Amino acid sequence: MDKNLTYLSNGIKIPLLGFGTYKSGSDEDTSKSVKNALKLGYRMIDTASFYGNEVGIGKGIKESKVDREEIFLVTKLWNEDHGYENTIEAFNKSLRNLNVDYIDLYLIHWPNKLNAETWRAFEDLHEMGKVKAIGVCNFKVNHLEELKKSGNIMPMVNQVEMHPFSIKNEILNYCKESNIKVIAWSPISRGRIFSNDLMISLSEKYNKTIAQIALRWHIQRGVIPIPKSSNEDRIKENIDIFDFEISSEDMKYIDLLNEGDDISVSKPPSNTIYND
Repeated sequence: MDKNLTYLSNGIKIPLLGFGTYKSGSDEDTSKSVKNALKLGYRMIDTASFYGNEVGIGKGIKESKVDREEIFLVTKLWNEDHGYENTIEAFNKSLRNLNVDYIDLYLIHWPNKLNAETWRAFEDLHEMGKVKAIGVCNFKVNHLEELKKSGNIMPMVNQVEMHPFSIKNEILNYCKESNIKVIAWSPISRGRIFSNDLMISLSEKYNKTIAQIALRWHIQRGVIPIPKSSNEDRIKENIDIFDFEISSEDMKYIDLLNEGDDISVSKPPSNTIYND
């Protein structure tokens, strides 16, 4: 197996690093960024129906000339589309927008009162082969425990906000014990780490950028980061993290930057059950 890949609980291979596309701009801008990312070696593209850029993502994939089978494509179900029938309809719309025949990973974007009914649709889509893997986003331990009671399949992925200021050990440990891979959104805290003294000193020590230090920290924790950038130099820089290793001592120093699990760069939508 490629050293830059890992396995989900159902045996599907997933890259150790992905390309985020939130607020990626127009369809043309999105398409260009996706093509750049694929050209530079990224093989996981993360989007969501809520981002409004699935058409641009699909265009970028088609124009990249990279074989579809080589690309791990992720999209998400938005809060207004929960419920069995709504989920199937929303999924098919995403397929059309992305102009693909299947999705590699389909995620519930935020926990919702209809999680159980929605998850039943996810399981059926997976069984039909329209989705290779299914998972969730922003689920806390209690949400995952509730889903365990009603579902037949545990999520294969939980995508959560994670960065050195919010290391979320409880959810990370739970997911590791449950064989759920964790994907980190906002892995460099939308740039907040760039002014941190420790990260600056580690950047100098390892001769790597601060972003590279943060992304490598995620990898060594067993977390899959999905950094986002529209700048070609930074897109290239963010994937260049597999030729060095942070010492265990420095990993612990980074962990000490933690300010708590509730530190967030954005608030959950009002119609979620995130705070239950």
